[in-house]
Amino acid sequence: MTRLTALLSAASALAFLTACGAPPAEDDMTASEPSAEMSDDGETALTEDDMAADEAAMMEENRPEAGTLAWAMSGEWRSEEDQARDPYRHPMETLEFFGIDPSWRVMEIWPGGGWYTDILAPWITANGGQYIAVWPDIPADNERAVAFQARFVEKFDDPRFGDVELATFDSESGPLGEPGSVDAIVTFRNTHSWMGRGAAEKAFSDFYDVLAPGGILGLVQHRLPADRVQDPRASTGYVQEDLVISMAEEAGFELIDSSEVNANSMDTADHPFGVWTLPPVSRSSAFGEPADPEFDRAPYDAIGESDRMTLLFFKPEGDAAWSNPGRLFSLTDQSAAPASRSSAWACNPGLAAAISWPPS
Repeated sequence: MTRLTALLSAASALAFLTACGAPPAEDDMTASEPSAEMSDDGETALTEDDMAADEAAMMEENRPEAGTLAWAMSGEWRSEEDQARDPYRHPMETLEFFGIDPSWRVMEIWPGGGWYTDILAPWITANGGQYIAVWPDIPADNERAVAFQARFVEKFDDPRFGDVELATFDSESGPLGEPGSVDAIVTFRNTHSWMGRGAAEKAFSDFYDVLAPGGILGLVQHRLPADRVQDPRASTGYVQEDLVISMAEEAGFELIDSSEVNANSMDTADHPFGVWTLPPVSRSSAFGEPADPEFDRAPYDAIGESDRMTLLFFKPEGDAAWSNPGRLFSLTDQSAAPASRSSAWACNPGLAAAISWPPS
């Protein structure tokens, strides 16, 4: 994905204008006029105010169109700390790979502090969709977790994020919503936590139930190499890719495509404090223990964030409008497909090929 074009600096703008030639000074120009000065070659030199105005104009010209994914990623509501994670998490490339259409009902499972919510919610809201945040079931006596969720709710209680819906998923939670009521589910680096709670099988089953036929599941997870022994509780935070695929397929999902957009070949997945040894958590001691000032963080900081699988599944359900791979519709009138789903899937050739979209 092509990065946003960097803005020219004021100095670059001045060099460009000088090279191309500025309008010649008029005969009655006097030194007392502050709008311009004469340069040594007889041309009009830009003042600081002129350069500032030109830079502001170029910034406005290069500003992403409102409502686009690029606009949401560059939003002033995103903190510098969060934006600094973009090169490691590749949100634009990831969401485009998933084929998310912002006019859909999109559910994010366990959004944490809202790193992806900051991108998803305004983008979806600006395009008429609905963002749904699914949280763990938090006991009332867990004051820290209750406060954490309260901060999330307060942060996203803002018109730019729309009317954020809340739902609950956990090992003993009920349905995520009405069956077939959601177009897409996304989840980022959470599979190990479901395994730790013994809720992984329930997770994929619940996701399948709430998705509309033809709906998609986009999943990112810390990846354990296939030649390592998998801890059933995923205590290191790493999970084998084949295991994730098998759990999803057992629930009824079909794998459409995988991407290496979030891969990191430098991650050996064998760190002293699990995946949390790496940035951004950057642990230097076991969970619950004070940080170790003598711990050498340099080799782990050099790795960056973890190696991650990026997987795309969909729900191929029988008699409804959305059908199985190879034949998108079981209906005679194939023109009934939502245009938004068509345009989004066009962003992901692997998805389109897997489901023979558009129908011939």
